[in-house]
Amino acid sequence: MKFFNWYFIRLFLMLVLVVFLYSFSYKRNAQREIKKCDIVFVGENQGFIKKEMVNKLLIENRSLVSGIKKEHLNLDKMEQSVNKYPLVEKSEVYVTVDGVLRAEVKPRTPIGRVFNDESSFYIDDKGVLMPLSDVTTAHVPLVSGTITNKNRKSLAAVLKKIYDDDFLKKNIIGVQITPENDLEMYNRNFDYQIEFGRMMHVDSKFKNYKAFFQKAITDSSLVKYKKINLRFTKQVVCTR
Repeated sequence: MKFFNWYFIRLFLMLVLVVFLYSFSYKRNAQREIKKCDIVFVGENQGFIKKEMVNKLLIENRSLVSGIKKEHLNLDKMEQSVNKYPLVEKSEVYVTVDGVLRAEVKPRTPIGRVFNDESSFYIDDKGVLMPLSDVTTAHVPLVSGTITNKNRKSLAAVLKKIYDDDFLKKNIIGVQITPENDLEMYNRNFDYQIEFGRMMHVDSKFKNYKAFFQKAITDSSLVKYKKINLRFTKQVVCTR
């Protein structure tokens, strides 16, 4: 019976010790002062946003972050502030064990640049409209025509196929949305017009176009065509 009581006493004391050490460590960590702010860009478009802009979003009304105690930082609020920036897809803000406030930022990926009568902006790989960057210009197809909530996701899916394919990315420089909601595309090196049609059967249409292009470039017949019709999924119809 005494052994049984001693066992539970030891267990209780160990539990108290663990709680004490955890509380001490947590308090000590909260009292730690921030040494510096480190901003890391991840993903493909690392030069799309200035570090100074992210730093400004992090420090808010403060002139500096260094010297501030960790317990006085609202990391969730900082992260939300960065995520609201229209060129940011997502971010993660945290403090390292050595007292560095770190923000890992993933910029949005523009896959098309839209031109209309009033302004110019990008559309990203999620179908989200985003402003132009002050830092650099994305080399993506120019898009004209009317973008609506109804066709935006489908358009983004087509542009994403172009963006992810090395051949299409080098060759397709323009996409026009017609009043009938069809797509017409333009090649970088040749004057013909690509009649893509509806934003469906995308894989089949691009597969047909690539096969046609490889054959036509071999026999030097591309310069003869004015229109390349991809509306039919099992054939390519050309007009001279």
